Amino acid sequence: MGVPRCRLRIRGVATTVILLTCATVETSKLKTIGWREWVAMPDLGIVEVKAKVDTGADNSSLHAFNIERFFEDGAEMVRFEIHPRQRKRRPSIDCVARVVGERKVKNPGGRSELRPVIRTKLVIAGEELDALVNLTTRDEMTFRMLLGRRTVRNHFLVDPGRSYIGGRPSRTVGT
Repeated sequence: MGVPRCRLRIRGVATTVILLTCATVETSKLKTIGWREWVAMPDLGIVEVKAKVDTGADNSSLHAFNIERFFEDGAEMVRFEIHPRQRKRRPSIDCVARVVGERKVKNPGGRSELRPVIRTKLVIAGEELDALVNLTTRDEMTFRMLLGRRTVRNHFLVDPGRSYIGGRPSRTVGT
């Protein structure tokens, strides 16, 4: 049985007409993941990072530091480093990606910040998907990555009582 996803659109100037359209997602075809999962990002050379699945967050975020924007062949790019291991400063992985936008995001302290957004391939529980990920310093946070609801929607069911259901990514992901 599917779960309806609905979108509300309001049309009209003089009169208001409300259209409610629903699309059903077949939940039986969705893989289940836990509230914590291993994620690989082969486009960035990241073999594995622990991520918190946060359905309360709209967007996905990746811990990044030494963030430097630049232009290459007319495209805005970003160079940054990540520490994929929780509570560890080593290893440090150098990454480069194209900036596809910016998002104004409220940080955990409630302050808004403008973050660069990249599009990259994620591998979660053996499933490959393209995702928009914003870059921010998450030094004070337990997890180096948050998977927001836009990333997991229509791809996974989340079991909040379980962790790492999908297992660790293969060491050969993206090679």
